[in-house]
Amino acid sequence: MLLLEEFIQREIDELMKNDMQLRTIGRMEGLPSTTRKQMREAVLRTRENRGLILNLALNYGGRAEIVDATKSILLAVESGRMSPEDVDEDSFASFLCTAGLPDPDLLVRTGGEMRISNFLLYQLAYAEFWVTPVFWPDFTPQDLSEAISAYQQRERRFGMTGEQCRRMKGKDRVSRWLPGILKRGDDAP
Repeated sequence: MLLLEEFIQREIDELMKNDMQLRTIGRMEGLPSTTRKQMREAVLRTRENRGLILNLALNYGGRAEIVDATKSILLAVESGRMSPEDVDEDSFASFLCTAGLPDPDLLVRTGGEMRISNFLLYQLAYAEFWVTPVFWPDFTPQDLSEAISAYQQRERRFGMTGEQCRRMKGKDRVSRWLPGILKRGDDAP
């Protein structure tokens, strides 16, 4: 964790200068107290920034996140703050580490790996995957540009057929399920 602490000390001013917000996901209580303190201070210092969000996954696992969210929902129901009928996809998502953030549209997997590896299991339901044999330390802006270009060529259907997307275009459900697609023009699914 010393490396993480050094990184935060070295980069916090750069985050501020670039109006970036730092967030963390994961079970922070499992980290050393000095690391938790430094991360808490950095998150607080950058919380008003409105540029990009840098979300660090520390001591994080997707299965653990789902278990923690489920426990929190059970406690909320038990205490009367919500009823079982209130539990739906949106309310469940509000108990996840990423509450308030949009689900990822694209997952870039480096090193040729073809698995999710217990990462954002709930949030990646409709994400597009792009796999490259390039390992992370060697991943360049050009590689990122290639991933984004490939993503832009894909038809985002969110579990529907292209025809279903065309028929539902403009309806409230589509506005929620197909963000961005509606902006691509009348012929877009």
